Amino acid sequence: MPTVTKEKSKTKPKVQKKRKPLLIPQYNVILLNDETHTYDYVIEMLQRLFQHSYEMAFLMACEVDTFGRVIVCTTHKERAEFKRDQIRSFGPDHRMSISKSSMQAIIEPVGKSE
Repeated sequence: MPTVTKEKSKTKPKVQKKRKPLLIPQYNVILLNDETHTYDYVIEMLQRLFQHSYEMAFLMACEVDTFGRVIVCTTHKERAEFKRDQIRSFGPDHRMSISKSSMQAIIEPVGKSE
């Protein structure tokens, strides 16, 4: 019976390196306090723009009133800019005659404002 010889492979199998997932930088959308908007306005805005529950929106309204600012959302930069712009264009508070414009908001990279 003839013998069969196996030829050794001269190439090593390729080892695939695990890729690290790319982390998208995160940004905080920060609502700034003012004296021309009511708690009801803030709560309504946060519920409509961010789908926060009444309870969460109320806590955020308390925080912005007490500390002058509150993080209302953390997301990637493009969405953070969009949400900031939604706050800025929400309109005046019809409950207060001195309210002539929307509230103000800014975005900051995560870690800067904390």
